[in-house]
Amino acid sequence: MKRLLAPLMVLILLAASALVADRPLPRADLVILNRGEVSTLDATQMSWLQDFRVAVMLFDGLTRYDLDSPDLAPIPALASSWESSPDATTYTFHLRDARWSNGDPITSHDFIYSWRRSLLPENAADYAKLFQLIKGGKEFYTWRSSALAEFTASGSSDRDAAARVLWDRTLAEFDRVVGLHTPDDRTLIVELERPTPYFLDVVSFVAFAPQHPASIRAHERLDPRTGAMTTSPGWTQPGTLITSGAFTLETWRFKRDMRLARNPNYWDASSISIRSIAIPVIADANAQVLASRSGAVDWTSDITPGYRGELVKLKTRFDAEHAAEIARLAAAGLSQSQIDEQLPDDPRNRVHAFPSFGTYFYNFNCRPSLAGGLPNPFADARVRRAFAMCVDKAALTGSIRRIGEPPAGSFIPPRSIARYPAPDGLPFEPGGARALLQQAGYPAGKGLPTIELLYNSEGEHDQIAQAIAKTWERELGVEVRLIRKEVRTFREDVKSGRFMISRASWFGDYGDPTTFLDTCRTGDGNNDRGYSSPEYDNLLDAASRELDPSRRFELLSRAESLLVEQDLPLLPLFHYSQLYMYDPRRVKGVSAHPRQVQYLHRLRLEGSP
Repeated sequence: MKRLLAPLMVLILLAASALVADRPLPRADLVILNRGEVSTLDATQMSWLQDFRVAVMLFDGLTRYDLDSPDLAPIPALASSWESSPDATTYTFHLRDARWSNGDPITSHDFIYSWRRSLLPENAADYAKLFQLIKGGKEFYTWRSSALAEFTASGSSDRDAAARVLWDRTLAEFDRVVGLHTPDDRTLIVELERPTPYFLDVVSFVAFAPQHPASIRAHERLDPRTGAMTTSPGWTQPGTLITSGAFTLETWRFKRDMRLARNPNYWDASSISIRSIAIPVIADANAQVLASRSGAVDWTSDITPGYRGELVKLKTRFDAEHAAEIARLAAAGLSQSQIDEQLPDDPRNRVHAFPSFGTYFYNFNCRPSLAGGLPNPFADARVRRAFAMCVDKAALTGSIRRIGEPPAGSFIPPRSIARYPAPDGLPFEPGGARALLQQAGYPAGKGLPTIELLYNSEGEHDQIAQAIAKTWERELGVEVRLIRKEVRTFREDVKSGRFMISRASWFGDYGDPTTFLDTCRTGDGNNDRGYSSPEYDNLLDAASRELDPSRRFELLSRAESLLVEQDLPLLPLFHYSQLYMYDPRRVKGVSAHPRQVQYLHRLRLEGSP
């Protein structure tokens, strides 16, 4: 009998343990809905806005943005102070006495380790090019790439030993070539390839935040086949992830939720009043709005249901009713979000549309061949330009989006960067588009294969794709096949070049045109299009050497004109308005700056949800 009961008791205990483990936690101080499921918390792999939005709560960098500054000026974070050389090619950062969430001191060596990971080609970091602003960064990246290729082709009998030898050579080469120096634990010296007027802005970007070396090393392994240093993602999981920011990762359940807890070892803990943050995953757009309206969620990052245009209209009417008070507060210097905080309590004042530093666009695959080996018609810029000229962008924003977003001619949102002259882009001109197709050898679309348009399943991408496909079929005589995939598969296909045309969006990471334009450089980690133009690259290179700010912006504007008026590796469709949902009388401190950097852990909460 005991033998029979023993397994039964084990099952009962396991079931009871599962129930206890899955018991709901108390409501967090702040509950937010992110843009989508977080993909990774590894800085070398981040590319999506939802990843960065969580990462800034977990990791601090040398500097952070001052959200009260009109230009988001960098202010001290892990670096308490810094100075630069007269020619602005060397920065010396002095670290404060800060600690990781496990109590370890944060040192200058942690930055070296973390930044080296982003310069290792085997990590395929999306922002590797940004780290190549550092002197010797590109040289090291190229050397390591060649060394790995030679190793893979070699016939070494003891490949484990050979991989270790190559890794030791790699560390020595990094120290020899890359302009990063640590004279002591609290000093980091960074030498740059050239004067970079936005470098302090760059190191405020969370991709430059350090990550805990000992945790990552425990998950690293040299691959004896390739010589590459591989890293399993286990170090980013709850209970293992060590953070430098205001919060730690308490739970992370795929497609369910994420929960953050205040980091008691955070250097600026006294400024953080929020003790816990919950990030549930609610995929349905209608359910997101209901959760916000009911008070179950305090702040929602993107409002996407089909009726959101009506929500914006209600807010517009509310603002019209209080126009005099809004004008008075604006004259007093208050921002849009600060004005909303002062207005009367009203359900209509829960939706907030801010200009955003982001653009919705389509990628054209510019590679000579498609993933299956077939010739790619979009390798011809005339074909890309024809398809770009055959999209009625005003109709998209007016009839589908309906929240007042401007149609996009340029890649960079106009007026988002002071004194930068954005180009106009191409007009909607179906007749000219047909003429271009004929020049390219496809009269009335004849000879073109079925055009495949790839997009992910979230949001209004269906409606946008359907509208554009109908126009292309009607005006260009082509057949369009819409391909809708779950977001992770979609991302993998785009990164691997398995598409003809794909949906995309980009939000700038720092306040300079290169945050958009570098994504189209040859070989850039974010160049999903496979676009390569010596003329374009040369313009960016010339701008990087130019010390006169006006002349530099002129060169960058010429480069953008090449993108959006001639070569068209991408098709800008509209510039985003960032549409949040929150009660401004309870949630205070939301930034209204067009770059839409939000440090959610620094919000001020008043009253009960």
